[in-house]
Amino acid sequence: MDFFTPIVDDPYAYGAIAAANALSDVYAMGGRPLTVMNIACFNPAAAPPEVWAAVLRGGYDKVTEAGAVVVGGHSVEDNEPKFGLSVTGIVNPSRMFANTNAQPGDGVYLSKPLGTGIVTTAAKFDRCSEDELSAAIAAMSALNREAADQGLEAGVRCATDITGFGLAGHLFNVARASKVRIEVEAGRLPVLPGVERMVAEGMMTGGAGRNEEFLGEALAFDDDVPPWLRDVVLDPQTSGGLALFSATPIEGSVRIGRVVSGEPGIVVRSGTTGPNG
Repeated sequence: MDFFTPIVDDPYAYGAIAAANALSDVYAMGGRPLTVMNIACFNPAAAPPEVWAAVLRGGYDKVTEAGAVVVGGHSVEDNEPKFGLSVTGIVNPSRMFANTNAQPGDGVYLSKPLGTGIVTTAAKFDRCSEDELSAAIAAMSALNREAADQGLEAGVRCATDITGFGLAGHLFNVARASKVRIEVEAGRLPVLPGVERMVAEGMMTGGAGRNEEFLGEALAFDDDVPPWLRDVVLDPQTSGGLALFSATPIEGSVRIGRVVSGEPGIVVRSGTTGPNG
């Protein structure tokens, strides 16, 4: 189950993003969503009925795209809108992804670009263009179904989705549970358009600071990693991509690092290590 307050002004896009975000928890296990129930917290008097209908339609269309079915839900009156889904799915235990199975020698493959928290913050202050916001909305509303399918085809056994703890936080959860060290290659990170400029203009979220505090000494950077990229790896993501751990390439995802032996933690390197680590 996952739901949140609006992060974009467009109600249809908000519904689609919230649905994709909730469905992602099933894909992060290598599963397939079957049924969903809407979670709707709206004040009917705060906006015309067409607005709330657009939110529900955005969610419905994304669930339909996933091949699942909306079977009901629950609504309450709330002055601060919230929307999301409770999702039921199915997974094959012999092929399931877990965040505990990363092995030294695995590459780390990321299925979506980073920076959604930065872009949506900039949008609140009219500091991003329509094209930049549209790119972020497209990324957030994209399902992780294809990434999960490609991971299953490659025999992946370890994965996580990248959401509120940011790239570094979610990778650290894998590193800690798997008792390995993860090296991220800053030069390979896929980043949404305009993010470097937005960081320079101070468009950061409070969540990034909390993520940095949570990680503490478990996160280290090479001295020449640009400051703006340091912010990107800590940026809380909404409906982010899957990070898939695999000894073979994952079609459609970007190789951003590798797993090595060592004390659990995350090291962000300034260079790249080559296609085979």
